[in-house]
Amino acid sequence: MTLVHDLAISMGLALLATCAAAAPVTPTATPTPKTALKAPAGVIIEQDVSYLSPGREEKLDLYLPADRPLSARSPAVVIIHGGGWRSGDKAAGREFNIGTNLAKAGYVCASVNYTLELGNCWPTDLYDCKNAVRFLRANAWKYHIDPYHIGVIGGSAGGHLALMVAYTSTVPELEPPAPYPGISDKVSAVVDLYGITNLLSCMRTGKNGVPTKQPMLNWSILKDPKFRNDREAWKLASPYYQATKTSPPTLILHGTADTTVDRNQATELAAKLKELGVEHQIYMLDGIGHTFDLETWNKKPLPIDVRSIVIAFFDKHLKAR
Repeated sequence: MTLVHDLAISMGLALLATCAAAAPVTPTATPTPKTALKAPAGVIIEQDVSYLSPGREEKLDLYLPADRPLSARSPAVVIIHGGGWRSGDKAAGREFNIGTNLAKAGYVCASVNYTLELGNCWPTDLYDCKNAVRFLRANAWKYHIDPYHIGVIGGSAGGHLALMVAYTSTVPELEPPAPYPGISDKVSAVVDLYGITNLLSCMRTGKNGVPTKQPMLNWSILKDPKFRNDREAWKLASPYYQATKTSPPTLILHGTADTTVDRNQATELAAKLKELGVEHQIYMLDGIGHTFDLETWNKKPLPIDVRSIVIAFFDKHLKAR
């Protein structure tokens, strides 16, 4: 199914507001969010918006540019938090930093919580992230979104999931079963912040960030011992093996002193994308470790202007000309 066909369906669904199929999930916000976020000037934040099937507790936070004209149709970005696929939250500091900076730059952002349920995580966590993309398309008219220009960004585990969203929109076995049938989860650009890209090759690191020859517990993303020795399952869950010649433009950022995720994961994916002819950029941040945001690491400024790099990348690929 083509993106244009999917978008036509999605626009029709949005227009038929009285039809249940048009909005499988009615966007609602809870009156008392767990973590109250204070929006900076130029940004509107809507917290704890429902986007999954009824009964699911996971929500998303919307970051919207303030004072947009009614005719505006803004590009959108899904933000995926990290936490080793076992913890983390959509309102964490890194996600707030990304959401507010991108909203100030003219983007509608959806920072999502996804399932962290032990033993039943993969691939439901990926389904949830894909459904966030579909939510934005299904509600494009409500939030003044350009449904043709949606991207995704994530850090650490979120970086891995962001890449998987970007690279598997045509993989049948990774298709979300509900609640947005017929709506595309294809994205036009992806930013990976220090995510695992190949579960088969990721190694533990020394204290200085140098990879060792000891494999990580690669199966931990799958969170089920039955996958421990299932190399085909690892490949299915690895962006490196899902990348194709039609994968969207990719921006990779990784610190050379990262002691959590093997820095070679970044260069290995970049080499694969080069081989495939996929447009990409890679930045290795000298002396920087894990969990940096767009401006700082360990409360200190980054050695390069990551904020401008990320915004320029999304502007190139998501802003209509």
